[in-house]
This record gives sequence, structure tokens and C-alpha cells, in this order.
Amino acid sequence: MAKRNNNRGAGAHPFQRLQGELTLLIAETAPGERLPAEPELAKRMGVSRATLREAMRSFEGQGLIRRRQGVGTFVVSQSQVIDTGLEVLESIETLASKIGLNVTMGDLRIEETKAEAQQAADLQVEVNAPLLKVSRVILAEKRPVAFLIDVLPEDILAPVELEAGFTGSVLDMLIQRGDPKLSTSVAEIHAVASSIEVARALEIQRGDVLLMFSAQLYTESHRCIDLSSSYFLPGYFKFHVVRKVE
Repeated sequence: MAKRNNNRGAGAHPFQRLQGELTLLIAETAPGERLPAEPELAKRMGVSRATLREAMRSFEGQGLIRRRQGVGTFVVSQSQVIDTGLEVLESIETLASKIGLNVTMGDLRIEETKAEAQQAADLQVEVNAPLLKVSRVILAEKRPVAFLIDVLPEDILAPVELEAGFTGSVLDMLIQRGDPKLSTSVAEIHAVASSIEVARALEIQRGDVLLMFSAQLYTESHRCIDLSSSYFLPGYFKFHVVRKVE
């Protein structure tokens, strides 16, 4: 490994200097190799572990490193980024296919649950009406990059439909089925700290910042049939909106 220049960025702000040192360290480390443990790295950089973690989050968001709870922090090879507008609703599979990126479904969990008050109001069903919750991990080049959760009424999607041929997209399944006819999706976009469940699914640290889409899918008859929560690793997705000037 090349010798690091300790005077590098001597006049910079301490946090900027730390990011510069980490940039160099990551560049010198081959993809797949593990970085030094946090206590060792924090001591080497002359910062607290909390400051180090904050700096590391920005590199994880760029898709340059991957932190795994209880295992360590690894340098990863650069992946293709799914860069898309938000004007048209498309599945991750559809978007990935446009750039030749191979995505697959990882862990899949199917649960039969009952509608809570807000879900019942949104889906126009009775409180405690049976619902189907579909949670799954989406992998890009064998790395977890998204965690998707859909909640639907039992008359819209039955567990048997997910027994064979389901590749991860509830949207594509409904579109291919053609019934009911879909119309619009209304989504709210948030930056959120990952919960224990989501962090475990994406193999990241709890509290790491993710991009979350909370959406409602409507039919042509204006019925909401799907409540979805989608969590994306920022380094692998770029979303944009084209707006008119009037």
C-alpha cells in the first residue's frame, strides 16, 4: 500500500481532512477487501468513532463501501446506477433492464395480516379485514440495494399467485395480469434512518440514511389497492423530475 502523506489537506477543516484520508484509503483498497475495524481506523485518523461513522455514511451512500453488522466494512466495485425520472411508474426490474443491469430477488416474506385503522381507510376495507403483506430484498449484482414492502387486500393478490414465477415486482405482476386496470400512483419521498428490520435486510447499519418512497397505487375506478414502502440505497439510485416552466 502506498505511504499516506500526513500533511495532505493540512489546512482543511478536520471533517474534510477525514473524508480526504478515507477517500485515499478506499481508493487504495481492492474491491472485496475489508477496511480496518472502526476502533483501529478512528485511532489512526485521530477522530472519535462517532465522527468516523458519520464520514463513512457518505461513502456508503455513494456505493463505494458496504458495512455489514458484526462483520466489517468492505470496499465494493462500482455498480451501474439506476437513473430515472419519476413521471412514469416503473418497477426496478424494468428500469434495470434498460441499462443492462441484472437484478434478482433475494429474501421473500409473505404474511397474511389484518388491516389496521389507517390501512383500512386507505384501502377502503373494514378494520381487521385480511390483507397480504409482501416483503422482499432486491439485489443488483448480488448486492442488496432495495427493500420493498407491499400491502394489498386479499381480493387483489392471493398468496398462491406468488408461489411460482414471482421475481420481485408486484407492480409488474398486476400489469401483466391486466385486472384491475391501473391508473396512478401517489408517492411521498423521505430520507429516513433505517430501522433494525430494514438494516438487517439490506445488510447495513441501523440508522444509516435511506431514500424511502411511501406510495398508494390506484385503479382506473379510483380504488387504492396497494400500499407500498420502498427503501433504496442512495448510491445505487438517482431519481429526478422534469418540470415545465409556465
